[in-house]
Amino acid sequence: MQAVVMRGSELKVEDVVAPEPSEGEVLVKTLACGICGSDLHALKFAAQMSEASAQADGSMEMDLSRGVIMGHEFCAEILEHGPGTTKAHAIGSRVCSVPMTFRNGEMKAVGYSDEVPGGYAENMVLTESMLLEVPNGLSTDMAALTEPMAVGYHAVQVAKLSKEVPLVIGCGPVGLAVIAALKMNQVGPIIAADFSPKRRQLAEVMGADLVVDPAENSPYESWVQVASTDVDEGALPQSLIAGPALRPGVFFECVGIPGVIDQVMAGAPQGGRIVILGVCMEEDHFQPMSGITKELSLQFVLGYTPEEFAQTLHNIAEGKVDASPLISGRVGLSGVPAAFEDLADPDKHAKIIVDPTMPS
Repeated sequence: MQAVVMRGSELKVEDVVAPEPSEGEVLVKTLACGICGSDLHALKFAAQMSEASAQADGSMEMDLSRGVIMGHEFCAEILEHGPGTTKAHAIGSRVCSVPMTFRNGEMKAVGYSDEVPGGYAENMVLTESMLLEVPNGLSTDMAALTEPMAVGYHAVQVAKLSKEVPLVIGCGPVGLAVIAALKMNQVGPIIAADFSPKRRQLAEVMGADLVVDPAENSPYESWVQVASTDVDEGALPQSLIAGPALRPGVFFECVGIPGVIDQVMAGAPQGGRIVILGVCMEEDHFQPMSGITKELSLQFVLGYTPEEFAQTLHNIAEGKVDASPLISGRVGLSGVPAAFEDLADPDKHAKIIVDPTMPS
């Protein structure tokens, strides 16, 4: 089969041996797979990612000398049932899955493993028990967006919002997924900030009530202006230091570059909560005294639960979330290396879908 293989810091289209399903797995044909920002990071920081996963007993430990086939945002078609399967899903069924499978009792991350290929390949193997059939005639491309939209849904679930005013820093696909989840949960007003005009436009489409260009206005001052309105009469200031009475704040950090956490902590209000989704692969720093003085809470989040993944697929299929504005391009396997370069420009693309069935 053909696949896009990560070798070192390069992507190469190669002919590789097709995978064979092991116990409890099915063989599938990849129909669509989104390119994730984490894949862009992995191309540059795969060794650090693998090492960090190993230290945390994670599932992304990779032998990079063998080459890795990335791609974990996918929709696929069942071709063959492997040994020990129940055949619960018919041949030809379109399915999504949490990108995890099990080999020899160990969990492997589909798309971040040298043992199992991800969605930048014609075929994959997936664990049967984790498959979800695509419902309601949902399009293949929309089904493939279940995984990235589940990331935003999970972050909002973890935040346990009630009366807080949310601020989303960074409106790439992760930030946009957060905005969509906030909107679906009727949390607001939603403030979003990004330097990119294209991303600010998408933030509005996905449901942001106020969109800020940090080059012109401080997102944190904009947040204060919103949070200082509609406060319960007689409310006390949140801090004995100074400042107006404010609604509580939850800031979602969706950038993932050094220095941003420190900036968010500096801008956050007394008692603010910061939910960190941005995957920073470099060493970072922040001022602990800022967090101590304001009694800030930092919550790091990763991925989603299987239940949240299934709920996200349902939300998209039922029209509760419209993920279609995210898709800005489609390529075949031969177009993947160039697509990685294109995605470095935030005003050019949001989400590119890889279709391995497209002719080269």
